[in-house]
Amino acid sequence: MLQTGAPDPKFLYMRGVKELHTEISIAASAERVWEVLTDFAAYPAWNPLVPRAAGELRVGAQLRVRLALGRRSVGIKPRVLRVISNRELAWRGSAPIPGVFEGEHVFEIEPTATGVRFKQWERFSGILVSVLAKLIDGRTRRRFEAMNVALKRRAEAS
Repeated sequence: MLQTGAPDPKFLYMRGVKELHTEISIAASAERVWEVLTDFAAYPAWNPLVPRAAGELRVGAQLRVRLALGRRSVGIKPRVLRVISNRELAWRGSAPIPGVFEGEHVFEIEPTATGVRFKQWERFSGILVSVLAKLIDGRTRRRFEAMNVALKRRAEAS
């Protein structure tokens, strides 16, 4: 018999975890990449993954983000986890019901000799991860990569 408050072992077994990692080299300064990445007002002009975002870049703040998912889009309200100027932005969003689907989305900027290495990754968890694994590996990966390329173009253009 399980104690009150103890997680059901079957639930823990079913709760999946999946990570998606992408990266790209950008011939621009970390400051310039950060400027483009954090200019939410300009997202509609260039960002194919996140065509809209708003909110304060402060740990604990709630953002309003619209994710493009092919012909559809979905609104989420993630909480900011980390803001390290010119280096890292991270947020966590989830489905309304805990344990169903959650993602920690991270943008990292690492200086190199010729500019920066931009890394975008997400750690997905919840019972729907196994059901959505092919979507994450396919369409979601392509959206991440498209955003990386668009960020590169915009940062290198100025």
